[in-house]
Amino acid sequence: MTDLRTPDAPADLPRTLGALRASGHEHRTVKDELRDNLVARLAAGEDPFPGVVGIEDTVRPQLERAVLAGHDLVLLGERGQGKTRLLRTLVGLLDEWTPVIEGSEINEHPYEPVSVWGRRVVAEHGDATPVAWLHRSQRYGEKLATPDTSVGDLIGDVDPVKVAEGRTLGDPETVHYGLVPRTNRGIFAINELPDLAERIQVSLLNVLEERDIQVRGYALRLPLDLMLVASANPEDYTNRGRIITPLKDRFGAEIRTHYPLRLADEVTLVRQEADLRAVVPNHLLEVVARFTRLVRESNSVDQRSGVSARFSVAASESLAASALRRAAITGEAVGVARVGDLPAVVPTLRGKVEFEVSEEGREEEVLQHLMKRAVAETFRSRLGGVDLAPLITRFDEGESLEVGDLVTGEDLLRCVGPVEGLGRIVAALEGEAGGESPGIAASCLETALEGLYLTRRISKDEVPGGGRAVYGG
Repeated sequence: MTDLRTPDAPADLPRTLGALRASGHEHRTVKDELRDNLVARLAAGEDPFPGVVGIEDTVRPQLERAVLAGHDLVLLGERGQGKTRLLRTLVGLLDEWTPVIEGSEINEHPYEPVSVWGRRVVAEHGDATPVAWLHRSQRYGEKLATPDTSVGDLIGDVDPVKVAEGRTLGDPETVHYGLVPRTNRGIFAINELPDLAERIQVSLLNVLEERDIQVRGYALRLPLDLMLVASANPEDYTNRGRIITPLKDRFGAEIRTHYPLRLADEVTLVRQEADLRAVVPNHLLEVVARFTRLVRESNSVDQRSGVSARFSVAASESLAASALRRAAITGEAVGVARVGDLPAVVPTLRGKVEFEVSEEGREEEVLQHLMKRAVAETFRSRLGGVDLAPLITRFDEGESLEVGDLVTGEDLLRCVGPVEGLGRIVAALEGEAGGESPGIAASCLETALEGLYLTRRISKDEVPGGGRAVYGG
């Protein structure tokens, strides 16, 4: 779904109904396609939902069962849990190419036309009926539920242009099909389903149960072949809106999503989704991941709204931007993020978190506190077993080191001089990824210093004016 370009159909595919029959092509329903292709993926040991992190043992088995059962489904979860991403991966389980009657508005299969137009074309041309091929990426439709969504948007309405051409209002061919029938023989997703007005939700009842649609007063029965999926926030059941009971009853499966349960999955998610324009060391991505998890667990934050994965992604991108800014101003060859860049990032994240009313006016203070906790936890986890006594001794003897958002990594290392055990610090924080980069070494050293300060083993003073601090002294 990330590549918007539709590939050209292979030239050797049949182009007429007769050639299609001669090729031995068999017509399968959408849900049969999904089921058969999922079984093949599972048998081959492949991940059927690539790019979705942290659901392997929880959501994924439930989703696989729903697809194998041929169920329409609803994903329930707080914002930023990857619901839309997960729904879009279902397209990868469809056949790569599927035949349609050329010119059909609703992707009719040449073997089974369902509209008046489609049946007439097949009747007139027989085996010479022209066949086009639809790529799987064209078989996914999506609508964000908004209060102004109408039945016409989803199902269809009278097309005044066709009526003006001289056709009668009773002619089924005067209907302009909505998004759902236009996704016939594909997957249609409705995001934030509870936001859809209840009277509009009623229009989906027939789609889910009888698998057909009705448009105004037309004597029109249009059997559809599609999978209907939706996403919703659990709170929407009672707050902004609700999914009406008959519609909930018609969905075959209701699956709860969640944020990554493991820290490693949170880091993987950030690394996968963030567009980092400078180097952000792995240990700082871990700090961001821990920070995000602490915000989700904080009593100061309204947990009903959730803390989106976009929170950690934005934090990482801002962290990289701070390093890029430093490199641009100072002429540093490679921008590498450091722990000193974190305080400036935090204020930019306030809009992504809903706080409890009691915390009004303290939002930034709460986030800064949680960020320090995240740094301290990462320090204990990564450097808890590393001997930092030589570093502590130097500062106990009166040495000091000024750091800041415009101090380059090379300048920082030059000011501090040779550091006994720096290699062990870099290895503990970055492993083999640390290499010989001065920027990485400076980032690891600053993280060690900040950890020692947060665990009250060395002192630190903020320099008025912002952006600078002095360790020791």
